[in-house]
Amino acid sequence: MSELSQNETYTHGHHPSVVTQHSRRTAEEAARFLLPKLQPGMNLLDVGCGPGSITAGLAKYVDPGNVIGIDADSGVLETARDLNHGVSNLRFAEGDVYALPFEDDSFDVAYAHQLMQHLGDPAAALREMGRVVRSGGFVAARDSDYQTMICHPRTEEIEEWRALYTEVVRRNGADANAGRRIPAWFNHAGFNQIEVSTTVAMMRDSAELLNWGDSWAERVTNSKLADQALAYGLANQSDLERIATGWRDWARNEEALFLFVHVEGLAAVS
Repeated sequence: MSELSQNETYTHGHHPSVVTQHSRRTAEEAARFLLPKLQPGMNLLDVGCGPGSITAGLAKYVDPGNVIGIDADSGVLETARDLNHGVSNLRFAEGDVYALPFEDDSFDVAYAHQLMQHLGDPAAALREMGRVVRSGGFVAARDSDYQTMICHPRTEEIEEWRALYTEVVRRNGADANAGRRIPAWFNHAGFNQIEVSTTVAMMRDSAELLNWGDSWAERVTNSKLADQALAYGLANQSDLERIATGWRDWARNEEALFLFVHVEGLAAVS
């Protein structure tokens, strides 16, 4: 996603540091709560698919069913097509989560990963996802909660980063602490049969920590997040460089550990 609708902005943007990080995601990790519901022959929609690594993973579980990944950003869709061109039951298309370009009852499953935290009206998005899913199918969404992010050793720079990111998202009309609101948003969307689960992401391996810390250092100085922080007057370039240095130093600390909570919602469509 980039521009989610006329009045919404995707906080991360699609700087290479963002797309590379998002390309590491897998269906086995990001959609573990959904996988037991998938069966061969199902048709699945992945909303806000980004570079499509999760989408391609899901395609394996429903083959020979068809999978469509949609995103509002044409550039990241080209990346998704390039990275996943060998998956025969998968295609990508441009689309708006509030007005999906599909008829009612077109899919067995509609899924969104880390999308609701960027939306001004997540309940409306979930309702629209439910519209295109047939009776007996499923709507699934998973989002992180930035307030649950814990780093050890604690650093002022990473605490400042979290506060800065949270405020940028708020200025964009969304909620970085989306995870805790997943059940309420499903309820507001009109779903009655909802399964709610949580998973904890933890990084302790040195390679994981270096990837995570260096990625955020790059993103906080060069991605759309940086542009928005500067435009909103929430930080200056010196502040961003200091936060980036804090991320890099922390990631190289032999005691470093990072963890946070994801909340998953899975609703049966009646």
